Amino acid sequence: MMNLPYPEPTSATATKKMRSNRRVDTKPEVALRSLLHRRGLRFRKDYAIRLPNGKTVHPDIAFTRKKIAIFVDGCFWHSCPEHGTTPKTNQNYWIPKLQQNVERDRNTDEGLRANGWQVIRIWEHVSLDEAERRILNCLESESTLD
Repeated sequence: MMNLPYPEPTSATATKKMRSNRRVDTKPEVALRSLLHRRGLRFRKDYAIRLPNGKTVHPDIAFTRKKIAIFVDGCFWHSCPEHGTTPKTNQNYWIPKLQQNVERDRNTDEGLRANGWQVIRIWEHVSLDEAERRILNCLESESTLD
């Protein structure tokens, strides 16, 4: 992946807004973790998984024994087909940046799957009920394989 030169900020407000975005503990991620924890499920958050190619990935939620990695993806940062937007300013920076994020996600998924992990990606706009259903289905299908 190429390093893109950081664009000139368009305003102090835009800079503040973009810097306030978190890598971990986003609202959708915290809500999902709280729901899973209330159900009695135990997992690791932001768990470092080192792949044979030397890269380390950090799923938002990891069920390590079952090798299930869950990512809660933001619609903007991961180019959601339903809600993703393209910024109106600094497009020379943002379009390739967002494309790199999508490509990195694909490579992460492939690397994890090649190493025996199951990957679940959940968009931030997906309801907690739907996210919970997907995760529980995966956990239940994995438990029959033990």
